[in-house]
Amino acid sequence: MSIPGAFLITPDQLSDERGAFYELRCDMLERAVGVPFQPQQINYSVSKRHTLRGIHSVSIPPGQAKLVTCVRGALRDIVVDLRIGSPAFGAHQVTELDAVSGRSVYVPEVWGTDSSRSPTTPVSATSSPSTYVPGTQIDINPLDPDLDLPWDCPQEPLISEKDAKASSLAEALASGTLPDLHDCRTSDAARTALVRAPSERQ
Repeated sequence: MSIPGAFLITPDQLSDERGAFYELRCDMLERAVGVPFQPQQINYSVSKRHTLRGIHSVSIPPGQAKLVTCVRGALRDIVVDLRIGSPAFGAHQVTELDAVSGRSVYVPEVWGTDSSRSPTTPVSATSSPSTYVPGTQIDINPLDPDLDLPWDCPQEPLISEKDAKASSLAEALASGTLPDLHDCRTSDAARTALVRAPSERQ
């Protein structure tokens, strides 16, 4: 994707008169993204049409990469780079996800993402390498005018009180809650060192 470290994954589908089958293998995902992906938690949300679920990330440590998949219907997923010092800091990329294509978005550690759309839209988000740790979540207001994210909602979006009161990107930057690019790279390097290729194992 245009945001470094984020990937759009389109599966090869096997289709017949019953429908379709496809898979996503962690070993292939790890080779593509360059760091281990070890699922620890799977979150499911079911959203009404025109729902915004915010821009959510996790501090380093523990860090938490996510694989976001639309299970039914369609949604608009927006990835925002929240790493201080990144050349793409504050930049975003929009992806349309739907159940028919089976496409997923891989979001690296400490980046923001979330969605909207369809009458009811179930979404699966698989997290690695940690589970939820209270007190580590970073929330950014999805309607921050400085970010000016193109949610494309034709009416007032449904949004939680927590997300409506979340910090703007500028406020989060001033408060020191956002991670540094160096910390993110150090975390990635540490995880990569834990998984060696089979030929390297003794």
